[in-house]
Amino acid sequence: MKKLFTVLALFATISFGAFAQDDAQVVDEAIEQAVVEETAAVEESADAEEAEATIDEEEAPEGIHQAIKQKFIEGGSGFMSTVILCLILGLAVAIERIIYLSLASTDSKKLLKSVEDALNTNGVEAAKDICRNTRGPVASIFYQGLCRVDEGLDVVEKSIISYGSVQAGLLERNLSWVGLFIALAPMLGFMGTVIGMIGAFDRIQQAGDISATIVAGGIKVALITTVAGLIVAIILQIFYNFILSRIESIVGDMEDSSITMLDILVANSKK
Repeated sequence: MKKLFTVLALFATISFGAFAQDDAQVVDEAIEQAVVEETAAVEESADAEEAEATIDEEEAPEGIHQAIKQKFIEGGSGFMSTVILCLILGLAVAIERIIYLSLASTDSKKLLKSVEDALNTNGVEAAKDICRNTRGPVASIFYQGLCRVDEGLDVVEKSIISYGSVQAGLLERNLSWVGLFIALAPMLGFMGTVIGMIGAFDRIQQAGDISATIVAGGIKVALITTVAGLIVAIILQIFYNFILSRIESIVGDMEDSSITMLDILVANSKK
């Protein structure tokens, strides 16, 4: 009987150990499966975030500098460089003229009042000193007229008119270069377009078939130079018209001031 109980106890222990081992194996497998599923979920989430970031980067608009650089490369460095050179040189001349015209501007009414007071109190030499120490074409014209007061009013008038023409020429100096660049930039752009179209037709001939991709790509690249030339011409034209308006204003002020100066000299000669 004891042997029977011993055998039963031994069998129960072995059976329990086997069941326990099976349960442990099942638990281990369940844990491993959960870890695998969790890892797959994490990787899938990371892939989704990466794909979303890539889409956002692709949809994000390019910066203006990057877009200009890309169009410059697409248009061809040869003709695009010449168009940009026209812009740089034209702006350099235009800015130089704007600075010169700004320095040439003078308060003519104040200058006339100072010259008239000097003539009435200290004479011609004092008036000449005021004109000599004043900047601008109006003061220069007054000085040339005062230097010939002793020769008569007719000579003074002729001197003022002649020197006024000289000062007007100085105001317009180098302005013709801006006009040249305004005309040259679109012409270079059109030339780049024509050459680009020739290249597009060459590629069509080599391909032996009219492909929409080849035609569209060639025309797109060719037209970029035209757009660049027109943009340069528009920018320089704005500066050119602004400079012309400033010159017209200064020349009008010179003529009006010269007439007033002659009136002052006539009134002073009668005293």
